[in-house]
Amino acid sequence: MKIERINVIGVSGSGKSTVAKVLAEKLSLAYVEMDRIFWGPDWYWPTDEEFFQQLKQEIAGEQWVLDGNYSRTAPLKWERVQLVVWVDMPFWTTLIQATGRAVKRSWTKEELWPGTGNRESFRKSFLSKDSIILWTIKTYKSVRKRYQECMSDERYSHIQFVRLRSREEIRRFVAEMGR
Repeated sequence: MKIERINVIGVSGSGKSTVAKVLAEKLSLAYVEMDRIFWGPDWYWPTDEEFFQQLKQEIAGEQWVLDGNYSRTAPLKWERVQLVVWVDMPFWTTLIQATGRAVKRSWTKEELWPGTGNRESFRKSFLSKDSIILWTIKTYKSVRKRYQECMSDERYSHIQFVRLRSREEIRRFVAEMGR
């Protein structure tokens, strides 16, 4: 069976976006970023109805790599997915990567998703209750527990799960998928 619908998941800062982009490029599949679908201009937070409708449109095709979690979307995004790639890096690796990304984005003021005006700031990244670093720390254990449960959940028995726990495992997996 040819794998054409993939969801890359993992804790914030784990490296899932990097893995998803590399897989999409290697396999010549569309790259779909859930954060881009979710976040509107000026950090607009859509209703679930709006979010789910946009997600349905983005994954209506037959070939895509979906980057992102949003656990409430699992029934929708995993209905037709063939492969779920769980980037499950150690806590300290994840925290260092999330912190490094926050520093870079705060420094460069890059727009996160074109046309939204959304940018990370030092204050938002390090001194706010909405800090992505704080989010990574608070959710690391619960996200991992949830994905461990999903891997053995009968509702998802049609899905092949791959759990990658190191950069070397990621490198080998991506190389194998590219063949």
